[in-house]
Amino acid sequence: MSIPSLVTSPAPPLRDAQLDRRAFFSLCAAAGIGTPVMAEALWHDLQAQAPAPPGPPPPQQQQQPLRVTLAMASGAAALYGLEFTEAELQMALQNLNNGLRSYEQLRGVTLTNDVPPALQFSPVLPGRSFAGPRPVQPPAPRPRPSVTRPASDEELAFRSLVELGELVRTRQVGAMELTRLSLDRLKRYDAQLFGVVNLTEERALRQAEDADREIAAGRYRGPLHGIPWGAKDLLAVPGYPTTWGSPIYQERIIDDTATVVERLDAAGAILVAKLSLGEFAQGDVWYGGTTRNPWNPEQGSSGSSAGPGSATAAGLVAFAIGSETLGSIVSPSTRNGVSGLRPTFGRVSRHGAMALSWSMDKLGPMCRSVEDCALVLEAIFGPDGKDPTVVAAPFAWDPTRPLDSLRVGYLKAAFDAPRNTKALDDAALEAARGLFDLVEVEIPDDLPVGAMRIILTAEAAAAFDEITRSNQDDLMVRQNAGAWPNSFRSARFIPAVEYIQANRVRTLLMREMEKVFENLDVLLTPSFGGSVLLITNLTGHPGVCVPSGFTERNTPVSVSFIGRLFGEADLCRVAMAWQEATGWHRRHPAL
Repeated sequence: MSIPSLVTSPAPPLRDAQLDRRAFFSLCAAAGIGTPVMAEALWHDLQAQAPAPPGPPPPQQQQQPLRVTLAMASGAAALYGLEFTEAELQMALQNLNNGLRSYEQLRGVTLTNDVPPALQFSPVLPGRSFAGPRPVQPPAPRPRPSVTRPASDEELAFRSLVELGELVRTRQVGAMELTRLSLDRLKRYDAQLFGVVNLTEERALRQAEDADREIAAGRYRGPLHGIPWGAKDLLAVPGYPTTWGSPIYQERIIDDTATVVERLDAAGAILVAKLSLGEFAQGDVWYGGTTRNPWNPEQGSSGSSAGPGSATAAGLVAFAIGSETLGSIVSPSTRNGVSGLRPTFGRVSRHGAMALSWSMDKLGPMCRSVEDCALVLEAIFGPDGKDPTVVAAPFAWDPTRPLDSLRVGYLKAAFDAPRNTKALDDAALEAARGLFDLVEVEIPDDLPVGAMRIILTAEAAAAFDEITRSNQDDLMVRQNAGAWPNSFRSARFIPAVEYIQANRVRTLLMREMEKVFENLDVLLTPSFGGSVLLITNLTGHPGVCVPSGFTERNTPVSVSFIGRLFGEADLCRVAMAWQEATGWHRRHPAL
């Protein structure tokens, strides 16, 4: 219907221009044009045709040039897979240009990496609660291993945390002796492995002296007392650089202490080094080089917890703290043949740690055995009043719990699928059959799991927004299509609506995983079988990966055990039993 058929003559000018516009909209509605967008377009067309009112012309207002043009809007719509008419895009131009001014105002606010968004992810669905009192006493007496000091320092360096703790408790080995051994090995082998960002030698020697004095006086703090460990260099430690693996922050010192560092200090553990991570928590390449796999130094150690995996496997530290957003504990633990525990999202405080993805980041231990991982988790879990995502869920670790009280399944589709490690994975499955009454489990595959990676990418781009806009991303080590600079730039084109929709689909995925674990405590899977790694990082489920053999290139492989939310005690008990039956974790590289 044309405008002349609606309006036969120009409307007389009215004092209230808004009333005139309202009258026109009413006329449109009466004529059957009920779409406000169409009515708005007709109103603007009418105004352009109407004769000028009598009297002097109004003062001309200077029009601001449009920075977003029709061609730009059309190209952006195509980029997002959207279809709008030219009229619709023309109408949106003013909003798009107004949006630019809003973005500029927001960018004028300084946002450091430790400022989280107001929106918080929780892996706990409505109606569920995992909160409870923290156990004061362990649920059952723990048998102490009978340990004798090994004949050589080389053997001592590869003993498990459990064994080292008993040697320190019985004063067969001193904290200072262990600390000096660790520092010496870190210095000796770093030219081969490239995993040390900075030694914390002065701090470590002071801690070791205090530990020996306390233990001699009968004040033994527990199994971590006097034990040397290494921190992934995204954890803040006052007095030492926290570089995040990047030359941009090579000299930057954060005047704060990460909560996990504080808690390990309280447990008597001795921090000996800040260890490498792939730059901004991706891969094994940092400004100091490529961190190497001690089993096969021609390989990188994988990442992004590259230094923690390499140093633990090589006997340079007794354990390390890594982080995982999407495989950054599982992958280097696999490559280096160590046991890595990724706790439930919300189990361990991330205060003082670099943020990559606020809704996916997790901190966890990388050790020589699952039992070691459980001991470290005991020291670091629980709320601190600083990370609001942490849940006050108990961790009742009992290494003696009867296995027949636990329900264990295996991910059939992942084990059936063809892959290079299938023979080793099948052997791991058979070993589990000898220990547990396994049930077949399937995870529904009707949701677009891969598409939900945009959650991580968008959050990472927001975390490093200033790096991108200031062009400091040009200073980063890796510059290929798969590296962060390109990912950060590309993520600027993820629509906000799609980010929200991905998180809504994530809720559906959480509901499906809730159903999987209704009658299950622990799930066995190849560590990289199907999409289970991405799924469980999106839903926040805990996992522990354990060595399960070696490839022809002398590279370790692993399988993973996945637990219920906040079910790390059952998870570690099952994985520990499998590990003791297979013994792969007792091997170590010859440097």
